[in-house]
Amino acid sequence: GLPASRGAARLGRKVAVLDYVRPTPMGSKWGLGGTCVNVGCIPKKLYHTSAIYGHYVREAASYGWTKSGGCHLTHDWALLRRNIQAHIRELNNGYISGLRSAKVEYINARGSFVDSHTIKCEQPATENGKETLITARRILIAVGGRPQYPNIPGARELCITSDDVFSLERPPGKTLIIGAGYIALECGGFLTGLGYDVAIMVRSAVLREFDRDCARRLQENMADHGTRFLEGCAPTAIALAADGVRRRVAFERTATKESLWEEFDTVMFAIGRVPVTDELNLSAANVVAAPDGKVWTWNERTTAPNVYAVGDVSHGTPELTPVAIKQGLLLAKRLYGGSRAVVNLHHVPTTVFTPLEYGSIGFSEETAVATFGEANVEVYHSEFTPLEYTLPHRNDRCYAKILVNYLDRERVIGFHYLGPNAGEVTQGFAAAFHAGLSFADWNVLVGIHPTAAEEMVSLRTSKRSGLEARKTGC
Repeated sequence: GLPASRGAARLGRKVAVLDYVRPTPMGSKWGLGGTCVNVGCIPKKLYHTSAIYGHYVREAASYGWTKSGGCHLTHDWALLRRNIQAHIRELNNGYISGLRSAKVEYINARGSFVDSHTIKCEQPATENGKETLITARRILIAVGGRPQYPNIPGARELCITSDDVFSLERPPGKTLIIGAGYIALECGGFLTGLGYDVAIMVRSAVLREFDRDCARRLQENMADHGTRFLEGCAPTAIALAADGVRRRVAFERTATKESLWEEFDTVMFAIGRVPVTDELNLSAANVVAAPDGKVWTWNERTTAPNVYAVGDVSHGTPELTPVAIKQGLLLAKRLYGGSRAVVNLHHVPTTVFTPLEYGSIGFSEETAVATFGEANVEVYHSEFTPLEYTLPHRNDRCYAKILVNYLDRERVIGFHYLGPNAGEVTQGFAAAFHAGLSFADWNVLVGIHPTAAEEMVSLRTSKRSGLEARKTGC
């Protein structure tokens, strides 16, 4: 929403932005900037980085760094939280200043449709509960989504979500994360890295939408580093423990219906997200939503010709901040700048920031085989050890894999990388991927040595060959 508003204003349009955060059941709320800045990408990456720094410090002796005076390294949750929240407030203020500079009116209010050109603005109760009406030639919906809660006793009253975890005033202690998507694994990974006892409850499989081989390797790596997985389990109720502080979690094994329980200091749900459309009164604007609450769109246009939607609230759009940003920017240019450019939602690059980071583009091995047939898909892969891991003898097994489609001049259709700095590695290859490089093109790329990224242009061993994928030597 913010890139679209600034883009439209730069092109001479009069623009207003409505933004309102409904507090979580735990009371968490935040400023301007949306999920990514406040309770998503930004704090997640900073907590993840803190966990990685702890790993580096523990391995520093192998690089010649020694401690004097016998000092003992400890982690200060409260200090990290304060520093991260201070940075987020700076970003919030920066967005407000940016809107002001662009001459965009910022309104801290809840909006809902009166008709396709009119929005009712309801100020929060702390702002006198005033209601005003705004009319506009065009309206953009960019409300995103919020974490989902299951319909079991105690879920809302006693548990947190990713909307709360980054602002916890007390250390989380022994933590249960219920869910198996990337949010659950990222949070479980950094909490384990910060020294907490973490269990992740998995109903079926981790990272269901990702490549199964890579998901398995990622899960095994997390388990090796201390994260416990309660597989094939589902929660049935959450209650206060006898001490009145801890959470007593009742759960069952989905296959046998065996009932179990365990106590935790913190219980977090990460079972998916739902669009924030329930209060928008979409029907008043003739905007049609899918059964999951997301808005039906075609190139960001909804069923109402003057109403648009971008980001997580748009049906079929990957729930990734850069996608929403690009959609908003290009929409403003199409509406007011004469552009015809639209976002290519095929093969969007992404990274999961788990302890062993996972970057991917395009098809998973399973979807490639299902789409093109097993005989028409070749997999080239390698297990490798980055140079940085050798001195501390770190046992993390990094992995590189590309998928090739024989039916289309051996075009590279899938990219998968498990290793350090996965986001940085994947971003560069996204351009090559977008250009439609063939395996022959890929093979003539020259690697940068010594890096982990060079593994992606050094893949020669196919799965079909049955040869050992483990690389030795530099």
